[in-house]
Amino acid sequence: MKKNRVEIYDTTLRDGAQAEGINFSLMDKLRIAERLDQFGVHYIEGGWPGSNPKDMEFFQRAARKRWKSARVAAFSMTRRKGMAVENDPLMRQVLEAETPVVTIVGKTWLLHVTEVLRAKPDENLAMIADTIKFLRDHGKVVMYDAEHSFDGYEDEPEYALATWQAAERAGAECIVLCDTNGGRLPSEIARITAMAKGKLTCRLGIHTHNDCGFGVANAIAAVDAGASQVQGTMNGYGERTGNCNLTSIMPTLEFKMGLTGVPAKSLPKLKELSEFIDEIANVRHDPRQPWVGQTAFAHKGGMHVHAIDRVARSYEHITPESVGNFRRVLVSDMSGRTNILMKAAELGFKLGSDADETRAITSKVKELEARGFEYEAAEASLALLIRGVLDRNPELLFTVDSYHVSMRSNGPETVCEATVKVRVGDTVHHEVAEGDGPVNALDGALRRALGRSFPRIRKVTLTDYKVRILDGVAGTAARTRVLITSTDGTAEWGTVGVSENIISASLQALVDSMEYALVGKH
Repeated sequence: MKKNRVEIYDTTLRDGAQAEGINFSLMDKLRIAERLDQFGVHYIEGGWPGSNPKDMEFFQRAARKRWKSARVAAFSMTRRKGMAVENDPLMRQVLEAETPVVTIVGKTWLLHVTEVLRAKPDENLAMIADTIKFLRDHGKVVMYDAEHSFDGYEDEPEYALATWQAAERAGAECIVLCDTNGGRLPSEIARITAMAKGKLTCRLGIHTHNDCGFGVANAIAAVDAGASQVQGTMNGYGERTGNCNLTSIMPTLEFKMGLTGVPAKSLPKLKELSEFIDEIANVRHDPRQPWVGQTAFAHKGGMHVHAIDRVARSYEHITPESVGNFRRVLVSDMSGRTNILMKAAELGFKLGSDADETRAITSKVKELEARGFEYEAAEASLALLIRGVLDRNPELLFTVDSYHVSMRSNGPETVCEATVKVRVGDTVHHEVAEGDGPVNALDGALRRALGRSFPRIRKVTLTDYKVRILDGVAGTAARTRVLITSTDGTAEWGTVGVSENIISASLQALVDSMEYALVGKH
């Protein structure tokens, strides 16, 4: 049986770019558009022609490209008050964009018509109709974004409906109901969308914002009520708190509602696409993002882990791989033996359920976490701990005999300097390095010293450094936890250190990082 189709209209490049902290270059926009097209979205809104040279150049480049699945849309507004549509420079700019689709935004809420636009109600209706007819006459497919649809309908239902009917009569292919302020509940969205569905013959779309956290829920409510197009942004970027998150909507349509959105074969690449968009936007990927976040299929409680080891769907609403994600078993002081077994297997170790080593590792983890260690983001330190228990007394590749960190004034600047003495077998390496801070200097000195005996350690770099005070009431004597992320250019791993001394805690994490780089998982 053929599933009903819901169009995905992506406005990341326009509405998403209006988010605080998001700024796409021309090449960013082109790269994102190409990936969205490959993924299978139906429409890509490229921006507002004439608002800036970058957007116009984007449309010029887009017009020369052959798109696989998407149709590129330009965004603009209805003609200006008191101006003939053919004389409005906005219309000329839209036509110069040469897109097959144009999306026009117009006023639904009488409050906006009279108080913001300062126009008469009939003039607003004419502005909507004139603009859509003009673009239709020039061969464009027109989507009509009915701004403040739900607020407008609740205030003046007859006038709101009149604006939608004016758009339909003028030839709009789809009337998109917009919850522009993001303040409506799913029940309100469903009721008004169902009413519009009964009064209009053209297709309906939905455009929601996330000001109350209902962006995705409201879009689903509208689809249930008859909308066949969803507008949104990747990762939920957008004005204020953002737009409807397409990263959540697309798998929801397919796996929860039995509807067809993007091609099913694209969904296993969803996490990759989400991370790509964040990378281009220079935004750290949200680990708690539904479906595609790092923690979306992470299990920590011992009872949960024990259950998924037997029946995965007992604590997972869908297989992680269906959206390109993967299951993660976390190890902490809440862990049972099943956590340890599954995590050890993930790290490359084979343990028996009733083995003495398994009990010893579980006990050691709980003991260390009680002292402030945390292994959820420090899997490399956990791997070294497991290796230490399994190998009983593994031969150390190196030991740090001593270290010293100091700060000195160099004119107006302060320079940090670290000295380390490292023993590798019978050989002692003594190195000094300067850095932007004490940890950076210590990292440099340690890598220099180890690099003499282990040249591959020179490829290791520290990419992230986090500090947390564990018991703030102790003041300067409080214990400090340091989490470090390192990479050798191909893999990335995390390590942890805990001490009352921040430098000592940092050194613990650095030593684990270097040791893991040399010994790997097992």
